[in-house]
Amino acid sequence: MISLFKTRKRYISLLASVLLCTAMLAACGKNENQMVSVKGEGGEAIKQITVIRNFKTASLDPHNSWETLRAGIVETLVRMDEKLELKAWLATKWEAIDDVTWLFTIREGVTFQDGTPLDAAAVKASFERGIAASQVLAGSLKIEAMEADGNELKIITSEPHPSLPSELVNPYASVISVAAEEGLGTEAFNLAPVGTGPFQVVKFTPNIEVELKRYDGYWDGKAKVNSVVYKFNEDSNVRALALQSNEADIVYSVPAETVSSIEKDNNLHVESIAGLRVHFLLYNQQKPLMQNIKVRKAIDLLLNRESVARDIMLGNGTPANGPFNSSLPFGSKEAVREADSAAAQKLLMEAGFTLNRAGKMESDGKELNLELATYSARPELSLIAQLLQSDAAKIGINIHISTVENADTYIRENKQWDIVTYSNLSAPRGDGGYFLNAALMPGGSLNGTHYENSSIIEAVNKLNATNDLASRAHFTQEAVKVVMDEVIHSYIVYPNLIVGVNNRVTGWKPGPEEYYIITNQLDVK
Repeated sequence: MISLFKTRKRYISLLASVLLCTAMLAACGKNENQMVSVKGEGGEAIKQITVIRNFKTASLDPHNSWETLRAGIVETLVRMDEKLELKAWLATKWEAIDDVTWLFTIREGVTFQDGTPLDAAAVKASFERGIAASQVLAGSLKIEAMEADGNELKIITSEPHPSLPSELVNPYASVISVAAEEGLGTEAFNLAPVGTGPFQVVKFTPNIEVELKRYDGYWDGKAKVNSVVYKFNEDSNVRALALQSNEADIVYSVPAETVSSIEKDNNLHVESIAGLRVHFLLYNQQKPLMQNIKVRKAIDLLLNRESVARDIMLGNGTPANGPFNSSLPFGSKEAVREADSAAAQKLLMEAGFTLNRAGKMESDGKELNLELATYSARPELSLIAQLLQSDAAKIGINIHISTVENADTYIRENKQWDIVTYSNLSAPRGDGGYFLNAALMPGGSLNGTHYENSSIIEAVNKLNATNDLASRAHFTQEAVKVVMDEVIHSYIVYPNLIVGVNNRVTGWKPGPEEYYIITNQLDVK
């Protein structure tokens, strides 16, 4: 029987050949056309850049899609810098008046893309709209009331909320023109929202692409390129081919196995940076089988994290020991769990399973069959699923793999699954609070199985009530210990953010937070 990795090797070899042929054909064709200088209005040369993202979106509603911020259409009051520290953006400063009252000073001289000025009243209206449109935003901001006076916005929260400024980094907290929405209607507005960013929408084809043009009235200086094509494609091989054929300048999440062939092209390079994401197994604890901690521990012991980082990520990742990268101040310092199939088999037997004559685990005459769902937008997840399937078979577990289009929808609407290979930005704002609240608290936006644990709730409530960094790290680690002990999830690898880039791109680097992609500094030679 051909092993998983022999099959993978043949696949990589075939893919590399296809990529090389495609790149050669493209070099003979499209490149000549790309050298033609095109003039726009006023005789200015059109400088266009094409970006391909690995997830599609059917709406540009900024309060329910991160892509609107990533595409440079909208902005937030507060952002993160390259050190993952809070930085002023549409707000120039903020201060806590008391435990529940904050005062934000809105930047002067900013206009929306329709030319209307930004002030505190406009921000207030945007937040009111966002809270009504997004339960996620409402839950994270906890706003009880707001008062706008010129360029000063007072926010009163329903409870002490020391991490409010960092929550305002959330793309769902982007500021839009409510007046423009009232004029266009919500349906039309969500196809072409009006924000304060350096680029505005020309045309949006849902799930396909957004055509953007530069907003010359941008408050932080006119963008260096004047046209952007922001595409969506969930097929990783198609994305890699688009980069090598010069159909795209920046391509997110290229497969690890294509990195070496991409870098053989002198016109291309790959940015592989440690990110804030974790790949993990999500267990459906609404099913009695997955409520059994011995079953979850057994599956966890089948995960060869070192092999995933080495053989699947090809070195573009680090074995995981929890939801947060161990290099972060609040990350776990425990050793990475090693694979142990014998111990996994023993746990299953303690859980009431026995090996039948066919070498299969069974209980009450029924073989142990698990339904595992994965998705193709992150190609390594399918390979992780196959590796787990192969190792589980060795101790008598049958795993059936299905590929779904939208994992979040599948998790919430289909209750027959046992395991999902999943991926999240666990610390997108440089803090553990986002993931713990979203994935492990009742009502959390990522808690599709409605999991509840009193010890986690207690630790996270303490985390939410303090702004002291040392205390936040302590309570984060306290919650993570429960998650790890109970094997609520099985964390596998911290993947690098792998982005393919054409060397004509200048003034740009991918950030680990994956928020700020299209900026006014992005340029092409």
